[in-house]
Amino acid sequence: MPVDRSGRFYEAGRPIVVDGGLAVRAQRGKIGEQWWSRRFVDWLEGVCQPGRLARGRTYARKGQVLDFALAPGRVTARVQGSRPVPYQVEIRIPAYAEAQWTDITEALGSRALYRAALLAGEMPHEIVELFTDLGMPLFPSELDISCSCPDWGIPCKHGSAALYVLAEAFDDDPFLVLAWRGRNRDTLLDDLRGTPEPDEEMADPLAIDEEPLEARLADFYAPGISLGRLRERPARGGTPPELLLRALDPPPVKVRHIPLVDTLRAAYRDLGKAEE
Repeated sequence: MPVDRSGRFYEAGRPIVVDGGLAVRAQRGKIGEQWWSRRFVDWLEGVCQPGRLARGRTYARKGQVLDFALAPGRVTARVQGSRPVPYQVEIRIPAYAEAQWTDITEALGSRALYRAALLAGEMPHEIVELFTDLGMPLFPSELDISCSCPDWGIPCKHGSAALYVLAEAFDDDPFLVLAWRGRNRDTLLDDLRGTPEPDEEMADPLAIDEEPLEARLADFYAPGISLGRLRERPARGGTPPELLLRALDPPPVKVRHIPLVDTLRAAYRDLGKAEE
């Protein structure tokens, strides 16, 4: 039997059936399809009690979450349990201050890849590393959850249900991840448009300077580099180690709902660092 906050056992009844609740789409298997949602859910399932999460998934799939609202640093939800009055759930994380978001926006705006992806409405995978490098992680390392139910567990099944609904909301709008940290979509994009255009240009490693044949008739068959230097290791340029992943079409393969190309990108970068 469940135990309430005072340590007493209480009878847990069946939840009241809800008509029109926020049922998650994934009725079987993992909840969350995009990499950012999977990152959040994988973290939840790694630190939270499995039994409570399982009951929370059942609640989320039945549509027991009546509604939820997201604000900087705070998510609130109403979850229908076995009692007539829905339980009130609140999930809190630190929201970053204005000065911190100024630093984040400048860092995002200075990277052509991040800037272009965000302005196109996409969430670049590398954004997690950028936030981490700035000392302001994108995803929380811990959650402060409260619920009006008598259950003592954290998270309880009502809080777990709200977290799964939140994860699927991240699927639909990746900017909610940033909004939870304190910056909504419109403000962030307006701020990015106001940052200077990044001047970084990536050299094409396959580009060859064209010269007319008439200018090379005298040395057409001469080596382009001294034979004595052929064994020297070429200097490292600005070519990213994952260039091949960018050049080729990504395979339609996912690992735990995360695109394979996102998993390989980190491995390619680790190999690049090992060669330095």
